[in-house]
Amino acid sequence: MGVIITIGREFGSGGHEVGELLAKKLNIPFYDNILIDRVSKDSGLCKEIIQKHDEKPTSSFLYSLVTDPYSVSINRGSSINDMPFGQKIFLAQFDTVKKIAEEGSCVIVGRCADYILKDNKDMISVFISANKEFKMDRLAHEYPDLSKNKLSDLIDKKERNRASYYNYNTSNKWGNASNYDLCIDSSVIGIEGCVKLIEDYISIYSQKSTLTQS
Repeated sequence: MGVIITIGREFGSGGHEVGELLAKKLNIPFYDNILIDRVSKDSGLCKEIIQKHDEKPTSSFLYSLVTDPYSVSINRGSSINDMPFGQKIFLAQFDTVKKIAEEGSCVIVGRCADYILKDNKDMISVFISANKEFKMDRLAHEYPDLSKNKLSDLIDKKERNRASYYNYNTSNKWGNASNYDLCIDSSVIGIEGCVKLIEDYISIYSQKSTLTQS
């Protein structure tokens, strides 16, 4: 069976690395930052603008304009021209994530993909979390000029943005275990441990799906 893995993640928890390594092991496409290039190509929106608004909260309600998020289309005529860039970009990402899922197995990180694809029977949603010390240790190499206090503040800010973006654009709550098929603490089992656990889950899920269909 085909499988689509969506990965939500706390900042610094290693969600990107988990997704990238998992995709390599499964030999399927991996979408994280490269998704921006695909969204730009599909929608015609400027890549730099997409990057600026990527996974950041917007200032007005998307669903005041769209009553059914599963009927959205980037070709919406005059209404989409009146939207803030953040809303346009969410709609563009929505359409692109849908298209990617239709193309076959893949791993998608962030961008509300678990919610967008919640009705896809081949989708397995994962959330990666970690304790603050683990996240700070990992990010210290990426941000060597930041003090511990500033690095801690950066983590908090990034996670507030991700939570606000997700909560605003979906009917779910970011990081709430009940919204995901599998929640993993990377500070307990490490990056490779997360990958192995997801692989095991996929194997069990595939066997169950096969039995259900037979």
